[in-house]
Amino acid sequence: MAPRIRSYRSFMLTTDPFDLHGDTLREECGIFGIMGHPEAAPMTALGLHALQHRGQEACGIVSYDGEQFHAHRAIGHVGDTFSAHSVVSQLKGNAAIGHDRYATTGGAGLRNVQPLFADFEFGGFAIAHNGNLTNAGRLRHQLVSRGCLFQSTSDTEVFLHLMATARGGNVIDRLVEAMRQVEGAYSLIALAPEHVIGIRDPMGFRPLVLGKLETASGTSHVLASETCALDIIDAEFVRDVEPGEMVVLQGGKVTSIKPFQPAERRFCIFEYVYFSRPDSVVEGASVYQARRRIGSELAIESPVEADVVIPVPDSGVPSAIGFAAQSGVPFELGIIRNHYVGRTFIEPSDQIRHLGVRLKHNANRAMIEGRRVVLVDDSIVRGTTSQKIVKMVRAAGAKEVHMRISSPPTTNPCFYGVDTPEKSKLLAHNYSVEQMTELIGVDSLAFISIDGLYRAMGAPKRAGNARQFCDACFTGDYPTPLTDNEAAPRRSSSLSERT
Repeated sequence: MAPRIRSYRSFMLTTDPFDLHGDTLREECGIFGIMGHPEAAPMTALGLHALQHRGQEACGIVSYDGEQFHAHRAIGHVGDTFSAHSVVSQLKGNAAIGHDRYATTGGAGLRNVQPLFADFEFGGFAIAHNGNLTNAGRLRHQLVSRGCLFQSTSDTEVFLHLMATARGGNVIDRLVEAMRQVEGAYSLIALAPEHVIGIRDPMGFRPLVLGKLETASGTSHVLASETCALDIIDAEFVRDVEPGEMVVLQGGKVTSIKPFQPAERRFCIFEYVYFSRPDSVVEGASVYQARRRIGSELAIESPVEADVVIPVPDSGVPSAIGFAAQSGVPFELGIIRNHYVGRTFIEPSDQIRHLGVRLKHNANRAMIEGRRVVLVDDSIVRGTTSQKIVKMVRAAGAKEVHMRISSPPTTNPCFYGVDTPEKSKLLAHNYSVEQMTELIGVDSLAFISIDGLYRAMGAPKRAGNARQFCDACFTGDYPTPLTDNEAAPRRSSSLSERT
């Protein structure tokens, strides 16, 4: 039996009502690397700036000048960290890698900012990682018992210790041996004295693309989380790095190695729904066009009589455009976002706490008053932001408020590199759609179906034995063993920090 509605108040109060960032799913990093460019570090800083949406907590760059590695890491945004000439000029060399980071609760701190660096017998080695290892806890315990000393709480450091304890060989051999011991999701970029290396896990959970850039001194090759990072430096997209592929950049050449057994492709479908920038092309598909198709499919599945379609900015915009085009209901910007809101720019006293979401969003009354409104958003996580936005739209004079969500209900946490709350804090895990409709305060609420989401991505439906995406947050169908979470289906306590 579903829980009674009256228990919702205690559920809602588990999150800070003043937190403008907590009621959403968070992608947890962006990675970038370049080989053979005379201004490798400035190019990396530009690439990280384009990937800033993937992580806003911290950033770092490591470069190599042929003799020495140079590093700068800091808490904060790329523009604040690498805009000074005095900083970037110290990052010498024609090869560099960088990382944008988002930390989970308790995970902030300079010791966890990437790229991480270590000295091996073959020389220096830096690594930046997007994803999450589902057996990092077990591996860490084994490594510590063998005498390894960890300097961070990030699961990325596991890679370094696995390489250090490998049976010998060159950097490529050691890295392959390390990768064969890990489970879960990883797209990573590494910098060694002679190489920039990119790897995707065999299932390809997280994105990684290869590009090239012509310079006066020859061809530079680039690795990045998304194509928008290639665009900002005017690099040409070459191809996606394939799942299970290791790409080695050296001396103007690209070498492809496939050291892993083939596995079922399970790219994260939420990259199309929310995480990736809409101007990126991911796995051969335009993210913007995919979101429009999702909105169109949502309108087919869950039509509603209305006067205006309004996106919840910014992530809801392309889907709202698709919904409006399919339904014939006009699209308007009925909610305006303030892009300059910081996480803690003001102390949340009791007197201002009720302002909540208005610091980030404000209703455009001229487009709302007296109208039947359809609000289109990408997801509902805890439900706190949705409730506040609906209240704000009603206060602006909406005659009716209907909400349409361009993803299925989020009922399960992610263990592959996305910061999601534990299951007990997910609204859709605790309540039915009918109950959520009443709790959020809308006249109607509908989510796209899982088959509808697959149709928008070009598949007839979600095939039970041929799934091309990871959709575990919607279905609970986890593609890999959850080794660190077998005893209890939640994040491990000491390694809750994600990269």
